[in-house]
Amino acid sequence: MKLTLASRSQNYIKAYDADSIQLASQRITTNCLIAPDQVITDWRARNISQLTDTDIEPILTLEPEIVILSSNTQNQFPSQLVSAAFLSRGIGLEVMQIGPACRTFNVLLSEDRRVVAGIFLSF
Repeated sequence: MKLTLASRSQNYIKAYDADSIQLASQRITTNCLIAPDQVITDWRARNISQLTDTDIEPILTLEPEIVILSSNTQNQFPSQLVSAAFLSRGIGLEVMQIGPACRTFNVLLSEDRRVVAGIFLSF
């Protein structure tokens, strides 16, 4: 689906489908982290329900105020330990399907919020 929201960030999501995310300057086909000023395409995490402390370390390094996790298949949720790791740092955590996650990410970018999207496109 094509999104039309414009943003000052180069990393707003222009379009998405089940297999890819299209940013203003790049098409991504692997699991990734997208922040306002950085994209990590070599994120080793495999799925939301099996996230570990090691998997979330790159997210924490980006210093988000809110994290959106999204899978292109069924809804998955992180373990209580992973959720608690975000909560204990005052970081909001949302889990959404890919469409709402992309739209929410763009809205938060337009509000100059420090948001990170963890998008799972492959296993």
